Amino acid sequence: MPMRVFKTKTFAAAAKKAEITDADLCKAVQEVVNGQGDDLGGGVWKKRLNENRHRSIILAKGRSYWVYQFLFAKKDRDNITEKELAAFKKLAGTYKGLSKDQVQLLLDEKDFVEICNGEKIQK
Repeated sequence: MPMRVFKTKTFAAAAKKAEITDADLCKAVQEVVNGQGDDLGGGVWKKRLNENRHRSIILAKGRSYWVYQFLFAKKDRDNITEKELAAFKKLAGTYKGLSKDQVQLLLDEKDFVEICNGEKIQK
């Protein structure tokens, strides 16, 4: 099944500023699928990017799609807070309930940007 990978509008701006490409993000999701990421529970994953200079928070809906939600520089902070983690888990639960039409609406309204172009990501 082709994997859909998205980034939020806010994440896209941060990634551009950090010079992290869509190809880098697609590779990173593949690494997460292969067990090279930190499962924070509740559909929330943390993945190192950009030669370990940045961390990304990725929200997953099972294995049907992944959403890059938050990016931070390691030099600016060590980790997300417990409060932030709880909020990301809640958001992951909301994303889990989205229909295909709702995802399409997020794309149409440019709240989500689709990356990886439907490439198959396998474990």
